This record gives sequence, structure tokens and C-alpha cells, in this order.
Amino acid sequence: MNILLTHGYFLREDPKEQIIMKPYPPLGLLCLSAWLDKHGVENEVFDTTFSSKEHLHQYLLEHRPRILALYTNLMTKINVIGIMRFVRSRAELRHCLIVLGGPDVTHNTEGYLAAGADLIAIGEGEQTMLEIALTVDGGRWTVDGGESREDLILAAMSHITGMAFRLSDGAVFKTAPREKLRDIDQLPFPSRHKIDLHQYLDAWKRTHGHSAVSISTQRGCPYTCRWCSTAVYGQSYRRRSPEHVVDEIVHLQQHYDFDLIWFVDDVFTISHKWLGAFRDELQKRQVNIRFECITRADRMNRDVISILKDCGCFRVWIGAESGSQQIIDAMDRRVDVAQVRAMIQLTRRAGMQAGTFIMLGYPGETERDILETVHHLRQADPDLFTITVAYPIKGTGLYDQVQAQMASSALPTWAEHTDRDIDFPRTYPRRYYDYAVRWTVNSVHWHKTKNAGRRLSVAGLKFLVKLWVARAGMAWWRGKGAYCSGVSKFILKPIR
Repeated sequence: MNILLTHGYFLREDPKEQIIMKPYPPLGLLCLSAWLDKHGVENEVFDTTFSSKEHLHQYLLEHRPRILALYTNLMTKINVIGIMRFVRSRAELRHCLIVLGGPDVTHNTEGYLAAGADLIAIGEGEQTMLEIALTVDGGRWTVDGGESREDLILAAMSHITGMAFRLSDGAVFKTAPREKLRDIDQLPFPSRHKIDLHQYLDAWKRTHGHSAVSISTQRGCPYTCRWCSTAVYGQSYRRRSPEHVVDEIVHLQQHYDFDLIWFVDDVFTISHKWLGAFRDELQKRQVNIRFECITRADRMNRDVISILKDCGCFRVWIGAESGSQQIIDAMDRRVDVAQVRAMIQLTRRAGMQAGTFIMLGYPGETERDILETVHHLRQADPDLFTITVAYPIKGTGLYDQVQAQMASSALPTWAEHTDRDIDFPRTYPRRYYDYAVRWTVNSVHWHKTKNAGRRLSVAGLKFLVKLWVARAGMAWWRGKGAYCSGVSKFILKPIR
């Protein structure tokens, strides 16, 4: 038996990431590989990040895996479907059992099965994948014989929990839900040795002058933000012990030359007790690191910031999504915007960088809310901020809220688009928010240059011109026609 794990993300197809150039390896897939290794099941990983579809196709034809496991998310959906279609089109790969897992499959099970998947692993996939592998290795599934593929899968796989597959009549059958792994210290370190991690480190080094690795210390998130997907780990909170996390850090330092760590956890400071123990373990073992992480303002305070700094944190991303309390409440963020500003400012005063996330175009958001967001960014003065336009991910509260009004009639078929392409009726036309993003960015940068006394600098004047153009675009797309009357007052007032 041979098992191939892959994911379908190709850096060469991502022009934005080619500019940013901060790629990270597929940790979920590497955790899956490590779990199989731990239980004596041989497997290989084909990392597509720096590869090509042609190379992957060639590899599949040469190695003819018995099981092909594909990690699937919003970014890789279209490519994953393309990979499945390639496998199904080749007679020499007819024995290949295609298994899909990841955040996008949970609420799109029927679509992925119709697109060519044999099995869908719903939720945490380590133990599910192990049981699938052992079932195939035990000879309980084979395409040799007169029975249909669906009947063979039903007979062989129905005892495995956390799965979905199609029956011979086309119906989707789901087994009982998979129980979550409670003690995640049982998880071995991700099998980074199965990919060329140096490609990632070198890409970082060439672009930024330093390199970074990613580490996960927890699974699940207990919060209820309506736009956020919890499709894999659910609204749980399970944490590796500080000792286990430091063990992984030491292992990485012994085998790789890197400068920074990115902790991928949703809320790194959720447990103050864990954070203190993590600091103590680092200090006891004299392990020095520099890292950045994500958290929430309500899980920050002066003591937490001090502990983070002691641990080696140089940058904290503090989620807000909006400067309007009304929109934050609509998102069910359960945080106070004033507290977000205070924690950003306190973090910077402590000598660390602070970043934040902004989302425009949420249902019910008006221009007044956007103005409040710009005011929030000016007052908070984060070192970095990112902006996205809200889109509904299937399975989230936001998706359920806008589902009936989605403008999906103009979209291609399900297999040819992702949730990012779905639009819904907003306060203003969709194009308005493209200009609103530009205006927000340039307005904040203009404010910074003005406060620094560089309003007449080349950079300052560029920000000013760009925000004027963006503000004019917002006025046009608001549906109020040409901005002829009182245009100067309309454009200039928000930037003073």
C-alpha cells in the first residue's frame, strides 16, 4: 500500500503572495503524516507550494498511490477538484481511493463527492485517516470485482466514524461524528522532514532578510464570531502543554536555521495560566525565541503584555474587524472597541509591535461605520493593519444570515467558484467597498505622515491624492450620481 498526502496550493498561481512572499508549509497535512508515521503507516507528502500541476500529475502517474489524501480549503478548492478530475480521467489510477479533509469539506460534502471524492473526512482527520489506511491495508477495499465503487466503499468503510461517502443511488451517507482528540500532546511534531522546508526559509530570507517557521499550540476556538469558520476543530479549546510546545521549538532549533516563529493559534493568550507556564518553561530551559501571534483585546492586559515580551514576542495581532461598536456587536465579537484601541496602544508602549485586522462590507455597515473604523485606526495607531471585504463562508453565522439574499445566480457552477466569489446585498454596491478599502488605507497613512510633519513630502502627497480619488469613487458608487455639489466639503472633511 502507498499513501500520498498533498494539498493543491501553488505559489506560482498566487500573485499577491508572490509579492508578500511569506509562505508557510501545510501544517495540517504534516500533522496527519506524522500521526500515520507514529502508527507505523508509511506515507509520502507531495508539497505543491513550490511545485506545479504538471509535476504533480507526473508524480501521480509514476507512483500510482493506493490512497490520495487531499487537504482542502477555500484557496485550494478549485485545484483540488482539478486534481480529482485528472485522477478519474486516467485508467491507470482507477485503484486510487480519493480522501478529502480540511475546513472546506465539512459543509460542502455533497459537492466534493459529486466532483470525484470517494471519502470525506469531517472534523479532525488524523484518526479517521489512520483507520481508512488500515482498512485498505487489510484488503477490505478493492476495485477488483463486479460490485460498484459505492457499494464497495459502503461495505468496507461504514464502521469508521467522522466520514461521508456516496451510496449507489447517489445519496450521501454520513457515519457518526468523530470524537475530538482530548489530549493533543499525543500528537507528534509535524513531519516537516518530508518536505523541503528550506524552500520556505529561503523565500523568506530573500524577500525580508529573515526567515520564519509556524507552530500550532492549540485546537479549537470557544468564541462565536459570526464570520469565522470552526468546521474542523469546532468551538472547543484544547492546548498542548507548555513543555510539549517548547520541545518542538528546541527540535526546530536543532534542525533548522530560522529567525522567527509564527504561532498560528486563533487566540494565543486565551489562557493566562498557560502563558505564564510557557514563559517559565522557556526560561527554565534557556530557550530564546522571537515570535508573533494573534489574540483578542479582552484576553490582554498589562501583565499579559509583560509576559508576552518576556517570552520573546515582538508583534501581537489584536483582532477588531471594525471601529464601529454596532458592527462589532453584529459580528458577535463580544469585545469593546475602546478596549481594542487601549490594548494596541499599551502593546506599542511596551516596545512590541501591534497589528490589527479590519473587515469592511459587513451586513448593515454604513458609511458612518466606515468613518468610525478610520477614526479607530487613527486613534489606535497600530504598526500594521490588514483589510478585507466580508464574504460568507458556508457553515458560519454570516452565511446563514445572508444566504437567502446571496447574488449567486450570476456565479458559475459550485465546482468553479469559492465562497470568496459569493456576494450579497450590502448597504452600497460591491464596487463601493473596493474604493472604501483604498480610502481607509490611504487616509490612515496620510494621518500618520501629517502627524510626523511630512504632509508635504512626496509620500504624503501621494497618500492625499489617492485618498481623494478613493473618496470620489465611494461617492460615485454610493448611488448618488456625480459628486458635483459640495464636492470639496464632502471629500476634505473626513481627512482633516
